[in-house]
Amino acid sequence: MKRALLCTAAICFLLGPSALAQTSADYTPPRTADGHPDFHGVWTNASLTKVERVPEFRDLVISADQARQWERDAAAIGAQDSAPTDPSKGAPEAGTDPEGYNFFWIDPGKSVGQVNGEYRSSWIVDPPSGRVPYTPAGRAAMMKPLATFNSYDNPEERIPIERCLIGFGSTGGPPMLNALYNNHHMIVQTPDAIAINVEMIHDTRIIRMNGEHKTTDLPRYLGSSVGRWEGDTLVVETTGFKPLESLRVDWGVLVYIPPDAKVTERFTLISDEQFLYQFMVEHPTAYTQPWKGELTFRRSPANIYEYACHEGNYSVPNILGGARAQEREGRTSTRTSPRGRLDRPAPTDIPPR
Repeated sequence: MKRALLCTAAICFLLGPSALAQTSADYTPPRTADGHPDFHGVWTNASLTKVERVPEFRDLVISADQARQWERDAAAIGAQDSAPTDPSKGAPEAGTDPEGYNFFWIDPGKSVGQVNGEYRSSWIVDPPSGRVPYTPAGRAAMMKPLATFNSYDNPEERIPIERCLIGFGSTGGPPMLNALYNNHHMIVQTPDAIAINVEMIHDTRIIRMNGEHKTTDLPRYLGSSVGRWEGDTLVVETTGFKPLESLRVDWGVLVYIPPDAKVTERFTLISDEQFLYQFMVEHPTAYTQPWKGELTFRRSPANIYEYACHEGNYSVPNILGGARAQEREGRTSTRTSPRGRLDRPAPTDIPPR
């Protein structure tokens, strides 16, 4: 199997069963006192499946055999990464990346995602390629924030996820996507507002019900969200994102969403244990067309605990301090880029799909 899929599989090993098939159309959801479907509780979207399709899969829907093999591949790499460290091995070779975690800390999911009873190779369903349809202008705009990966002059230049301002990837969204770990979301629902507390960095979205976007609204992290009910489906429209969060980066995820993009989400309870989450992202110049996706959230018995971000919150001072030390020595900073967690050979040779 090629490295792209191996990297995706390698980071997606633990937590939670695959989403089951949607229930019949006659399902009656529990309701709140005001008569709307009750989404209260903790939910998870942990999965091997990511927002975009990896090249190894051509189609949106994959077979059960392909799904099982993908899960076995992930389990094999996870087991390798869970092995005890050899204390006699010594320090890593100078100039290499020793990485910051072992597999004890990784919690992205161990099963291929299912929607409507089908195993999915991506959350994106349109366009059929399963990839974000960037225009040349959109792709160029995406490359600008990528430059911050090699800029070490000011803390403001570091992307928000390094500064622990918002969750990495797009966990808080919208759209709300799965990431390397911390994929739980707690929903608290009232007639006037719905709050979604995200495990990753404790982001909290406030959805104003039956409101409207105001031209005076300032851009904000996670955008400005207004919701309404269409029958038993919660529909949420969000715009007005902070420019700093345009680049959504996670291991295996790199998505650009402009500050003035519009994201429309649809939440539909399909059983007591699942809800269907559908989304559409629109922008007139960044994409050749609106792109759409869908995934299933599963109810979780877990609690959401404090997210402490990096230890002591001293990552940014260390990054900038290291750059100053290199400058004093007359050296330039090492160029880096977003990558999969395991840029290395797989433990076994796995044939391509």
